[in-house]
Amino acid sequence: MIVDLPDTSSRDISKRLVGLRHEMGAVTLGRVLTLIVEVDEKTADQALEVASEATRQSPSRILVIVRGSARRADRLDAQIRIGGDAGASEIVVMRLFGRLADQGRNVLTPLLLPDSPIVAWWPGEAPDDVARSPVGAMAQRRVTDTAKMRYPRRAIAQRSKAYSPGDTDLAWTRLTRWRGLLAAALDQAPFEPVTEAVVTGASDSASTDLLAAWLANRLRCPVRRAKTSAGEGVRSVRLCRTSGPVDLVRISAKVATLSQPGQPVRRMTLGRPSDVEVLGEEIRRLDSDEVYEQTLLKGLSTLPTQTPTMAQAVAAGHAPDVEAARKAGDAVRRASSGLSANAMVDAPTHDATKDEVKKAAERQLDARRDDNTGQTR
Repeated sequence: MIVDLPDTSSRDISKRLVGLRHEMGAVTLGRVLTLIVEVDEKTADQALEVASEATRQSPSRILVIVRGSARRADRLDAQIRIGGDAGASEIVVMRLFGRLADQGRNVLTPLLLPDSPIVAWWPGEAPDDVARSPVGAMAQRRVTDTAKMRYPRRAIAQRSKAYSPGDTDLAWTRLTRWRGLLAAALDQAPFEPVTEAVVTGASDSASTDLLAAWLANRLRCPVRRAKTSAGEGVRSVRLCRTSGPVDLVRISAKVATLSQPGQPVRRMTLGRPSDVEVLGEEIRRLDSDEVYEQTLLKGLSTLPTQTPTMAQAVAAGHAPDVEAARKAGDAVRRASSGLSANAMVDAPTHDATKDEVKKAAERQLDARRDDNTGQTR
């Protein structure tokens, strides 16, 4: 059901929601959180679709603030969606014009669910300090997406300057599978310390910066970044150890290879997660992300400012050759075609990642202590 409320007020919206709850019954009950979406008109429809899908497992009240022109007369136009038109949630879209365009907090307050968490999400451009913005100050969790901003890497640097507990970024959430695979690789013999790492990714990739910063913070070793063409995302990671490198290379949009000394090359799925998947992951986690905090505040500042190209890093032997990895992955696929043409290893899940990262970090520190004291495992 879709109900339009032109030129209305928060009080009228609240009354209409109560009336619809009585009409629809249990369909509109059991909301676990309030999700506030602050967006512009250009991306409102897409953000609304993502929010609706992402909250299917966490039924919510979704309040969408669309800021209109401040030059128009003061006006609030609203639309309520419930039932089949809102998935598992109930949705209120509010378009604010005139002086109301800067009064989002006052409009939202009467519509918040009582005694439930509040999550704020900015699908595109976000305030420099989201925790102190009018909408962000209302929320326990604040979700930005620097990958969708005009200058992603500059936005990541700004996030580190204005970080507050409860902040997170979907550019970080998209790294869950990468982090899980790297942690799992280090949790296998030989348990040697990583002496250095090289992360290769697009020149405009905030996720590449965050992955490099995470490795620098967790492994306590020098980490360099190499760049590829804009828009490509993360391409490869090399972890250097005495016995040889661990190379994780994305050879296509959905497939990667993992190679390490003494083991056969593995071919696995490593596609870019959808916006629905990453937003849903953050909605399910309402506590502060301490690993993200340490990555942002401690790891990011350790990265060198100069970034060679991927070709330069490969020529110097610092980064894996993507074409060579692709050929190795094709050989694995042909060899396994008799069993299954699509036989690949899935990346670990988010829950597995936290344990694997912890174990890998502990082994890294133990190995480094042993190395410093001359002991041998």
